Amino acid sequence: MAERAARGGNRTVANPTARRVQSVYFTLLIGNTLAASFIWGVNTLFLLDAGLTNFEAFAANAFFSVGMVIFEVPTGVVADTLGRRVSYLLGTVTLAATTVLYYLLWVAHSPFWMWAIVSVLLGLGFTFFSGAVEAWLVDALTATGYTGQLERVFGRGLALSGAAMFIGSIAGGVVAQATNLGVPFLIRAGILVVMFVVAALVMHDLGFTPEDRAHPLRATKEVFSASVKYGLGRRPVRYVMFASFFTTGVGFYVFYALQPYLVELWGDTGAYSIAGLAAAILSGAQVIGGLLAPWVRRLFHKRTTTIIASLVVSSLVLVALGVNQNFWLALVLLTVWGLVDAAAGPVQQAYLNDMIPSQQRATVLSFDSLLGSTGGAVIQPVLGRSADVLGYPGSLLVSGGIQALAVPFLWLSRKQGSPADVATGVSPETPDDVTESGSPV
Repeated sequence: MAERAARGGNRTVANPTARRVQSVYFTLLIGNTLAASFIWGVNTLFLLDAGLTNFEAFAANAFFSVGMVIFEVPTGVVADTLGRRVSYLLGTVTLAATTVLYYLLWVAHSPFWMWAIVSVLLGLGFTFFSGAVEAWLVDALTATGYTGQLERVFGRGLALSGAAMFIGSIAGGVVAQATNLGVPFLIRAGILVVMFVVAALVMHDLGFTPEDRAHPLRATKEVFSASVKYGLGRRPVRYVMFASFFTTGVGFYVFYALQPYLVELWGDTGAYSIAGLAAAILSGAQVIGGLLAPWVRRLFHKRTTTIIASLVVSSLVLVALGVNQNFWLALVLLTVWGLVDAAAGPVQQAYLNDMIPSQQRATVLSFDSLLGSTGGAVIQPVLGRSADVLGYPGSLLVSGGIQALAVPFLWLSRKQGSPADVATGVSPETPDDVTESGSPV
């Protein structure tokens, strides 16, 4: 059943199957984000309350990134062999269990090495999600004949997850202030258990046939080879991946550093609800930015124009946050930072997905996440140490400079002239006979 596009405007009428696919995708996003965001507003304060220093707290976050680096390819094997649904279900179980372990470490005021181990296992839980859900969506939409803008679907998903993040982050801060910093973690684990049941009932692989790889080690080798061929082996994809090293690494740090940064500007170290305000503002910006993404895409002929412009603005805002000393101005700058990032996010997702074949989609997206997580593992401890030495404002200044290093790589991706840079809908599956630049032979 083909999709009917209304040529007289920008409206796209989806067929019923495509609408059902999008509904399932949105449901999974909302559930995942609601669960995760219950701790986002208080995570740094939670770690500091457990007796860790700034360096140790962000080093714990870095070990989370290390876990994602270690397990991205093996869990990519799961998504590309056993299926995206199995990968998602394993993710909910793993993340729920490790979240409870995090809570127990806080109760016991455990030593740093234990936080490091459990943080690695938390990374394992998230790697089951990374790439798999996004690949599931694109494959299923392609199978239904959807020809609308990917930016529209990703944008709506971003807006809905932003709404869930707003609810979760505010609720997490309020719950922490009314009870203690550990309760939001228990709530997160409970929501993940509910999402396991929901996904088991409504998520089914569509438009994707898992590959038959008999031996796990051989499968891992094949997945890694596919990641190299369709990821690092193709210049426009490769440069986007290199850029993610800087953007993801800085993004991880800034998101969590904003909690104590705002509390410090407010002047009350016990104001946990203020810490949750940072995540709430970013979630609201995410809602607006996600809804604006299709409109932003139409402003520019090339997707990379949007991506590069947003990154430049984002880096400048981080510098402004670093020199700012006013709480209310910080909220304004934080809103701008969230808006530009959210509006460009779906555009970058669509750009990357349009350059990857279906059978390797989850693998390459996971590999992209791997490089981003590597950036998080390297950059977060550095910025955490800079916060100990220079304070949070000084670390935000450094963050802006590091993030700007991604701009040249995105410019190089743009220079390759990939057809995905000017595409407006779901592209047919990328053929195997492509040149390194991504253009058909």
